[in-house]
Amino acid sequence: MVIAVLARKELRLLARDRRSLIILLAMPLILILILGLSLGEGFGEKPDNRLRVSVVNLDRGERTVGQFPGRPWFEVVRDDLAATAGIRVEVIESVELAQRLVQRGERSAVLVFGASFSENVHRCSFLDDRFLPEPGLNPFYRDGVDLKVLGVTVLEDPQQPLAASIIRQVAQVSLLRVVMPWMIGRAFEKISDNQFIDEMSARVEVSSPFGKSKLRPLGILTSKQKAEVGSGVQASLQEMFKKYDLTAKTWAALTRSDPGQVEGGGISTYTEPPAGLLNRGALRYQILVPSNLVMFSFFLVLTVGWLFTTERRQGTMLRLRAAPISRAAILGGKLIPCYALSVGQGLLLLLAGRLIFGMSGGPEPLWLIPVVVCTSVAATGLAILIAALARTETQVAVYGTLLVLVLAGISGCLMPRDLMPDHVRQLSLITPHAWALDAYSQLLVNPNPDLTAVTLSCLVLVGFGVLFLLPAWWLFRTE
Repeated sequence: MVIAVLARKELRLLARDRRSLIILLAMPLILILILGLSLGEGFGEKPDNRLRVSVVNLDRGERTVGQFPGRPWFEVVRDDLAATAGIRVEVIESVELAQRLVQRGERSAVLVFGASFSENVHRCSFLDDRFLPEPGLNPFYRDGVDLKVLGVTVLEDPQQPLAASIIRQVAQVSLLRVVMPWMIGRAFEKISDNQFIDEMSARVEVSSPFGKSKLRPLGILTSKQKAEVGSGVQASLQEMFKKYDLTAKTWAALTRSDPGQVEGGGISTYTEPPAGLLNRGALRYQILVPSNLVMFSFFLVLTVGWLFTTERRQGTMLRLRAAPISRAAILGGKLIPCYALSVGQGLLLLLAGRLIFGMSGGPEPLWLIPVVVCTSVAATGLAILIAALARTETQVAVYGTLLVLVLAGISGCLMPRDLMPDHVRQLSLITPHAWALDAYSQLLVNPNPDLTAVTLSCLVLVGFGVLFLLPAWWLFRTE
């Protein structure tokens, strides 16, 4: 067939143009390598304005088995922090890892909850030791909660004193919300105990109606009557302070507040970033590889444009038109090798991303193939359109480079789309690049990709390709 003969000829010409092949294949890899070494692990993530509180849990929590709160006290504090607006909790597995993070300056401070934390909290009390099964602890001092009394150690980076002090204050507030209600509720329970009534019996004296002698009326009460007096005193105090629930042992219940009024930052577990110079497998490559793949797919505009203008200048195109060959055959013979080059470039970059940079293929790796194929349709269509419009190599270089860079900037190839303002993100949908990036984001970043959205992106990319090819057909000239 004529188209096959022309396609083989164009492929040989493309293979000879080593400069263009280097740009299309090697340059994306070089750019990904440079950016991968330069950018941090948080590249592509939205800025998080929430305060990160890092904690290490060594708490054994045996004292709370079968008693309030029914779980280790560390979990109570952790959940209180996680439910606080503007704070997110990060759990670090070991003290050694926390020390390394602080020494490297990656964390300003880390809270270490010791093995006896639950036991210490359980012993905190306002009561005198006579009313307790074992000596109690007083966790309060002038500045709030004494972390050492509770068995909490703070690992601090001396180079970040301000940030570390903020972490300390956050810990103080959270511990106050946890420990104070527990101590109040525990003390309030004692009011109904016979031991408390016995103490009152020894101290409550009233004047006798028969003289100046003093009477101790509570001393003649039976155990049942003492319990009734204690319950009455307790109920009276509760009525007096009815804005609060003095029997409660949690902050929300004590203050009668709605615990669901604010949404906290949740809990996450620290994971070590990939090791090695390249940080293979880092999240950044899930963004860098597809963004550069899409951007350099459209650099095909320059290669195809130079191919067309060179043949026009040399008169090859006129000789083809003089032969019994239709314009459709000429255009098809040029389109097929360009399209094959674009698809090969995309698949090669994905393979290199996997082998060199450790990029994950996501939960649906086979769906990457149709995205590459459809992106190449749009890129090839735009390349043919520019080739039909440009008359000289200079025009190809100027029009093509400007168009490629502008589209890359608008679409999110140069900056992750999630970091763009909403109106710019919507505007970017006028470019095929943005649809391709959305499809790659679904497949490579989203743990549960929306395959319907991927299919829609592929259809839109094909639509862009057709939209570019239609005017290219009418504008295509051989002279």
